[in-house]
Amino acid sequence: MALIEGFRVQNYRALRDVTLGKLSTDQGGDALTPFTVVIGKNGAGKSTLFDAFGFVADCLTKDVESACDDPRRGGFDRMRSLGTNEPIRFEIYYREAPGERPITYELAINIDALGRPFVESELLKQRRKGQRHGRPYPFLRLESGVGEVWAGEEAVAKVEQTEDSAKTDVELTDLRQLGIATLGTLKEHPRIKRFRDFLKGWYLSYFHPDAARSIPPAGAQKHLNIHGDNIGNVVQYMQREQGARFKEVLKRIAEKIPGIESIDAQPTIDGRLALKFNDGAFSDSFYAGQMSDGTLKVFAYLLLMEDPEPPPFICIEEPENGLYHKLLESLASELRSHATGERNAPQVFVTTHQPYFVDALQPNEVWVLKKGADGFSQITRVSDMALVNNMVEQGLPLGGLWYSDYLDSE
Repeated sequence: MALIEGFRVQNYRALRDVTLGKLSTDQGGDALTPFTVVIGKNGAGKSTLFDAFGFVADCLTKDVESACDDPRRGGFDRMRSLGTNEPIRFEIYYREAPGERPITYELAINIDALGRPFVESELLKQRRKGQRHGRPYPFLRLESGVGEVWAGEEAVAKVEQTEDSAKTDVELTDLRQLGIATLGTLKEHPRIKRFRDFLKGWYLSYFHPDAARSIPPAGAQKHLNIHGDNIGNVVQYMQREQGARFKEVLKRIAEKIPGIESIDAQPTIDGRLALKFNDGAFSDSFYAGQMSDGTLKVFAYLLLMEDPEPPPFICIEEPENGLYHKLLESLASELRSHATGERNAPQVFVTTHQPYFVDALQPNEVWVLKKGADGFSQITRVSDMALVNNMVEQGLPLGGLWYSDYLDSE
């Protein structure tokens, strides 16, 4: 499974210049872990960082203007950091699999003379096969929709003659569309296609318990959507396609939700599927519409982790909302196990401000966001804090240290 080793965002609201992990131009830090958690006080920039991932994903699935005009963002002018006229920039440094050569994607979004957002530049690059050091070479390079693309599996060939023959000049007609969105659909650009598919597969959770309570229209669906309002459809798909595994999945999930003895699925007269939860106290089960926000949220997360074809990257904002505090350590452990488990395990990225959740984490998994004196966010990896590392080695829980302000003092 692909792994993001580093992510940089510039000029995005409070994130004037924030880097997590390592980049092609900065190999000094350690790569992001499969399970990565960002913590911080209210207003530190956690939601903005979560939305930065969402914005990049939206630029692909929609276009940059639609992504900017999303009601959560309010347009480019409200998104760009105060006091700057520079473009909003993103850099993703990732590997398609362990041992593969890393790939870098750079994206810059700006506005034209009429105030319309457009893709100012795009770069997708990788080192040549067998090359361990030196400058990565591009297989996509665009400036305002004009540039070059190299066909085939390799970024740039080893000899000048082959390099020229593999290179094609391109000019996009719509500067609101990402180049990877257009060129990634062409068979002759398999590298671009794989990155496009990776980015398109990101899952950012915008779970709404009220939406999950509704019984959706009939129809099996393979994957949980970002709002969680198709839980019944996913369960219907699992029941139809996975047979015995379906019952085992419901049993495993029930065992992990406190107060729930069993979960069952009951077909409705119009072909839909209603979830029933039994807490052991009553002979009759409760339907999903009668369950608490916390129970539905945990069920949705656990169902997501049972997906046999998981998304490559899962991003969850403040999973603790609505959950009993003693449940948070076990949820953190479940998410870590999911991220570090089997070969096709996804990378999981979480933002939180709950110390009980942080108690289950290791210093290298946690990053602390805080506001600097200039009003912009700064980020530090907890494993770079010598005092905190020493205290964790002595057996002190990381969440307790954060509650006592040790993580904010460095």
